[in-house]
Amino acid sequence: MIELTRLNGSALSVNCDLIRYVEATPDTTLTMVTGEKLMVREAREDVAWRVLQHRAEVLRTAWPSAETALTGSVAFRESER
Repeated sequence: MIELTRLNGSALSVNCDLIRYVEATPDTTLTMVTGEKLMVREAREDVAWRVLQHRAEVLRTAWPSAETALTGSVAFRESER
């Protein structure tokens, strides 16, 4: 779940796996897979960043030994350039 803020200032926890897409129209609107629309104060880019960070945390928790392997493979790919 990611923490966001409704337009009225109240906190909102959203299951980011149920977000279909995010629009800036100009308020940030999340369209859920159910068709429900949520408007939040955070910018579209901020919502995307929070989703990315949440998924990374899930992977770190589920597979803690992968961080060193992933870091090594990124360094290896960069050295090939």
